[in-house]
Amino acid sequence: MFRNFLAKSIFFISAAMFILMMTGCSATTRDISTDDTIHYDENYDFSDKHAIVNTLVNSLVSKPPLATRDDRPVLIVYGVANRTSEHIETDGITDDIRQEIFQSGKARFVNKVQRDNIQSESAYQYGGNVSAETRIQRARQVGAEYMITGTLRSITKKEQKQIRLKKKTLQYYSLTLELTDIQTGLIEWTDSVELAREASKPIIGW
Repeated sequence: MFRNFLAKSIFFISAAMFILMMTGCSATTRDISTDDTIHYDENYDFSDKHAIVNTLVNSLVSKPPLATRDDRPVLIVYGVANRTSEHIETDGITDDIRQEIFQSGKARFVNKVQRDNIQSESAYQYGGNVSAETRIQRARQVGAEYMITGTLRSITKKEQKQIRLKKKTLQYYSLTLELTDIQTGLIEWTDSVELAREASKPIIGW
């Protein structure tokens, strides 16, 4: 009797544990707001991109030369150099910065990415297939007055080896942007954003 009871108890406990494990290991998805601050570890993520873009755009459009201009000067973006040890797509940073500045109404942008396509379309229109009345006029593109460049850097610090239950890592990021007058070569505006995050991870886990 006791053995049967013990066997049944072990069976039900094992079954319950199996169900719990399967439930815990099942994949789930949920929608989240891109405006929420969410970090799964100490590394750079989309929440950091939002913080960087908002801070730098507010600085750029609220200070000279853009703040004192009402003629929407033409800018060109030459990208952000990634000086970190991570594979970070900095094009996402410059794309968001360009979009936010454009929507502020403070500047216009030369479409550097599409220059080859523009040149190809121009050559096609002058290749004999497009009427003279509708084809574009050559040498009418607008030159940029300022260019935006930047550098993203990072520093990683880890706790020294010692007996402990958790391992701590400090991750530091710094993004510096510059607005350069193309005619004079002078830097007319520059600002930077710093982000620092400490992560604590258990030594044993999955």
